[in-house]
Amino acid sequence: MATSRKVLREEIKKQFIDKINNFFTNDDEEVLIVGSNKLAIPVVDREGNEDFIVITISIPTGSRADNEPYDAYGEAESYRMKVESNKIKAEEKAKKKAEKIKRDAEFRRKQKENKEKGKA
Repeated sequence: MATSRKVLREEIKKQFIDKINNFFTNDDEEVLIVGSNKLAIPVVDREGNEDFIVITISIPTGSRADNEPYDAYGEAESYRMKVESNKIKAEEKAKKKAEKIKRDAEFRRKQKENKEKGKA
């Protein structure tokens, strides 16, 4: 009898949770299992503040709306393009800001000159 896809996916998730758990515990990290597919690792930053890193293991199946299977390659390409677009936008914004600062400085300089000419 064939095993259902759900059971097979649960087995894979369990394997990866165990691998990640072993990886961090071998590195002397405390790993807390906080859900059927979540691990939490307590961390302390350089100022002594305590936080947790939560790792969630999931196997996406795709879109329910159009029955398209999940495509990580397409997601990665889309994310790469988004990051690149945001970088270009940030560079343009920084350039415009620098130009405005330059214009404002020139305007203030001219204003100061005109004020000094008026007093003289």
